[in-house]
Amino acid sequence: MKNKHGNASGNVYGNASRKAVIFVLIIIFCASMLYLARDRLWEIYGGGREVLSYYGSRGQEVINIQTRLKNWGYYKGNIDGIYGPQTYQAVRYFQQKNGLKVDGIAGPETLAALGLPTGQAPSQSYSKDVNLLAHLIYAEARGEPYTGQVAVGAVVLNRVRDSRFPSTIAGVIYQPGAFSVVNDGQINLQPNQTAYNAARDALNGWDPTYGCLYYWNPATAKSKWVWSRTIVVRIGKHVFAK
Repeated sequence: MKNKHGNASGNVYGNASRKAVIFVLIIIFCASMLYLARDRLWEIYGGGREVLSYYGSRGQEVINIQTRLKNWGYYKGNIDGIYGPQTYQAVRYFQQKNGLKVDGIAGPETLAALGLPTGQAPSQSYSKDVNLLAHLIYAEARGEPYTGQVAVGAVVLNRVRDSRFPSTIAGVIYQPGAFSVVNDGQINLQPNQTAYNAARDALNGWDPTYGCLYYWNPATAKSKWVWSRTIVVRIGKHVFAK
């Protein structure tokens, strides 16, 4: 009887121990999953390298978004730093008008188009700048002399450095009314290698315009205002002015 009872007690204690071990392992596994999920959410919603504002966000970045959208005519609400329905709809409208993914979220591409910091690594940013600038150069100046293509890229970069314009290449290019090729879709044409080379030369500091902020084709320009600018140089079919 004693041995029988002892064996029975041993089985009970053994089963209890195994259950306890399994329970602890489950707790550890769940805690690990929660930790990983927390890190992922932190990366997505603002704690990682990518800056991100979305419905319900609050703070300075939202104020910057609202200010830029209001200045450009996309946002009619108060600048209160609250990412509410009006800000959400304004972001969607901006995305739709500028060929971006329409999701109402101010992610890296949308922030870049607004001329706001994106938090992306410089190497990624440089690659995207080359690509976007090449698209604009090809759309605006294909068929022009190589120097003229570099000059178009230089104008964009001169605007980036001028406080009257957005502070990023994407912000300058997508500024409403700045370039007709954005409105008519030519910005989406695939650039050739010459356009990419011109973009890199412009980014590397070559400025055949000597600091100009504007250019146009004298044969087609009808704006009286643009002719009030001081023309510095003519390259191919374009004149470049300050």
